[in-house]
Amino acid sequence: MTVENLQIEIGTSLAAIAAHDWDALVGADNPFVEHRFLLALETSGSVGAGTGWLPAHAVVRRGTRIVAAAPLYVKDHSYGEYIFDWGWANAAQRAGISYYPKVVCAVPFTPATGPRLLVHPDEDPRELRRVLLQAMRRLVEAIDGSSAHVLFCTKEEHDDLCGETGWLPRVTYQFHWNNDSYRDFDDYLARFRAAARKAVRRERRKAAQAALEIQTLSGTELPRGASTALYRFYGDTISRKWAHRYLTRTFFGELETSLAERVLVNWALREGKPVAATLSFQKGTQLFGRYWGAADEIEMLHFELCYYRPIEYAIERGLQRFEAGAQGQHKLKRGLLPTPTYSLHQIAHPGLERGIREFLAFERRAVEAEIAELLQSSPFRC
Repeated sequence: MTVENLQIEIGTSLAAIAAHDWDALVGADNPFVEHRFLLALETSGSVGAGTGWLPAHAVVRRGTRIVAAAPLYVKDHSYGEYIFDWGWANAAQRAGISYYPKVVCAVPFTPATGPRLLVHPDEDPRELRRVLLQAMRRLVEAIDGSSAHVLFCTKEEHDDLCGETGWLPRVTYQFHWNNDSYRDFDDYLARFRAAARKAVRRERRKAAQAALEIQTLSGTELPRGASTALYRFYGDTISRKWAHRYLTRTFFGELETSLAERVLVNWALREGKPVAATLSFQKGTQLFGRYWGAADEIEMLHFELCYYRPIEYAIERGLQRFEAGAQGQHKLKRGLLPTPTYSLHQIAHPGLERGIREFLAFERRAVEAEIAELLQSSPFRC
């Protein structure tokens, strides 16, 4: 397909695209849309044939130069997306409409905000984002699909495209931490109301009473074989929650190799052996908490490793933002505030589209009201 001297290709693997060409589009602050991360998902077998996530990435070229791209997947289910559309799929089924396959522009298994419609900084993002949306529509038609979805896009992408014909904006929320020029963790707590501040300090004392050694390590500092322990913790958490083990052992091996530069691990050791850990990813001024696991139930250790240590690290390093993953109102009292997250949806069937449009208008009002109510319970002093 050619649009005004642009060549649009729908490919398969990231391996067919040079890393430096893809990463020239990515920007400074998101590790998950980098070539190395998406390729690791593919080469590890976490996505691909048999997983329900079939890579079909879009690339836009002007001549031989890649000027835009999007991580696209053909899906035959809705697992691992975290922008939940199971209700839409059920409504479609009741109406005799096939909801799968569908196309998603997303980072698999990763509910983290970031750019999705990637555009070279020397190009016009408004034009090329629309070219990528057009490519998604063409892919939906080619596979006889029901819909296209851009998940966890940036607010800028949402605001630019929410009025685009045929695309429905959706607003949900997560709990994020933002750095308000804190000098250290005590300065951070000084902004809390007294009762909330005391509660955090009490939790940290409880965690310290376990007399564990807690380390914060980059991926390049991890001891050899650390990914084995991290994968074990990941599996334990998945099993306890009756969730899906999306990531393979091979993917975790990449934490010590291709992904090491982006990895941050907070773990607790007893007699030199890890008993609990959190896995985060960092790039630029952003930190993203992703996975937690523990061999034992240790009081308050979850909060120490998942929230307080990453926040301390972010303050020390001058990072601006920490996203701690999906869901969890317990994050609010620890200083992570409800923050809108955005997605865009294009539904092919007119009747289904009309119903979803009405639902999204209702949902948006409810989300805005819920965020406002939650902010009334913020631990911060006015």
